[in-house]
Amino acid sequence: MQKFIKINPKDSVAVALELLPEGSNVKWDGEAITVAEDIPQGHKFALCPIKEGERVIKYGNPIGIAAKDIRPGEWVHTHNIRTSLGEVLDYTYKKDGPARNKAGVSYENRQAGMSGDPEAYFQGFVREDGKTGVRNEVWIIPTVGCVNSAAEKIARLAGKYIKGTVDDVTAFPHPYGCSQMGEDQENTRRILSDLVQHPNAGGVLVLGLGCENSGIEELKQYIGPYNKQRVRFLVAQDCRDEIAEGTEIVRELIDYASGFTREPVNVRELIIGMKCGGSDGLSGITANPAVGAFSDLLISGGGTTILTEVPEMFGAETLLMERCENREVFEKTVELINDFKNYFTEHHQTIYENPSPGNKKGGISTLEDKSLGCTQKSGTALVKDVLKYGQQVEKRGLNLLSAPGNDMVAATALAASGAHIVLFTTGRGTPFASPVPTLKISSNSRLMEEKSNWIDFNCGSLVEGQSMEELSRKLFDFVLSVASGEKVKSELEGYHDMAIFKQGVTL
Repeated sequence: MQKFIKINPKDSVAVALELLPEGSNVKWDGEAITVAEDIPQGHKFALCPIKEGERVIKYGNPIGIAAKDIRPGEWVHTHNIRTSLGEVLDYTYKKDGPARNKAGVSYENRQAGMSGDPEAYFQGFVREDGKTGVRNEVWIIPTVGCVNSAAEKIARLAGKYIKGTVDDVTAFPHPYGCSQMGEDQENTRRILSDLVQHPNAGGVLVLGLGCENSGIEELKQYIGPYNKQRVRFLVAQDCRDEIAEGTEIVRELIDYASGFTREPVNVRELIIGMKCGGSDGLSGITANPAVGAFSDLLISGGGTTILTEVPEMFGAETLLMERCENREVFEKTVELINDFKNYFTEHHQTIYENPSPGNKKGGISTLEDKSLGCTQKSGTALVKDVLKYGQQVEKRGLNLLSAPGNDMVAATALAASGAHIVLFTTGRGTPFASPVPTLKISSNSRLMEEKSNWIDFNCGSLVEGQSMEELSRKLFDFVLSVASGEKVKSELEGYHDMAIFKQGVTL
């Protein structure tokens, strides 16, 4: 097995693929480099002298500034490297950007020559409005946190009525819907209405209290036209027994949803969200590039992917901007980045207070280091559109979505924007889920072995000899099997999570 990797020919550091003990020798470019101290797996060491104030290069791009002189073989991490990022920036549109008319950004295009199959199919549920779902569940959506427990009890009691093609009855509790102001209230209404119309739900009960700001009549304005057989409403304060009435409504929704059966659907209709969390030093080498290769395959077959967690684009945003299809998309990407930076400063927070302690333990030193690895999930396709929080996807291809890095909030935002499935890459693991199947992808084989109850797919094999082409096609096939009904680990455990972005005052 290879002991370390230099990701890009321009790099001044390499990444350990296994523990490199102090005093051991590694050979690079015909020279022997003595490891100055233990280098943990996923961590960086210098391949050449790096003087104080010089840029440290990884992925072919700067990941920070050397805080002091660094000798070849020395560990490169938070103790001797600092971020080089500033505040809100001005960006210039380049009509002929280096990546706008061809695949590839500033790192090696490992998936060159690969293309998806435009005749690939999955087995989905075609709804009466023409949308396609990959699950046939009945969802209970509370309008306000006050009825959360009632919604969960209805879901438990109605479970005994599940039949035919219906997968599950699930409630999505949340603490909002009242005592909110301004954008927070809008966010709640947008996300709830998006979920009501999500095609993974064959039937939906919207459960209200009756006195909340985001009550049913208000929410209906956001939901828009709906099928009255598929979407039902119940106001708890207006009935004698909301549990009994709600359970009966869900039984009727199960009867309706059980009339849908799976049928072949072209991959053009598949929408996949992409998210990472608990990243380590191998995430940008294995799992994230593999998801990027998958994204390219799906898009070349006519499908759609959505990339989010804007704070983890900081430092790599220009690589995305270079791939914007036109000036309009470029300007929307600039707004996406700078609006999120302003959100930080308006709350008197440091824009670059990232990576997390777990990221650092795994080998990620600066936000640039994290972002350059994170954005590789986008592959090499052109950016077709930029979505506001709660906005549903309209254009096929690669979309960027405004949402924070928080795992549950971002994954919920992906589902609300239309993602049928979320691909979640991780180096440390997590059991959480989202409103849609959340497929966990490990960056290293150890995690797959130790947390097989969490992890669905392993990309650690990329540093053990497997090719990117083979692995990405394997991932593509696995995603199609999940879209066709194969349950992911979090679904088997019965996990369904949902979280809404909160920014302001609670009354």
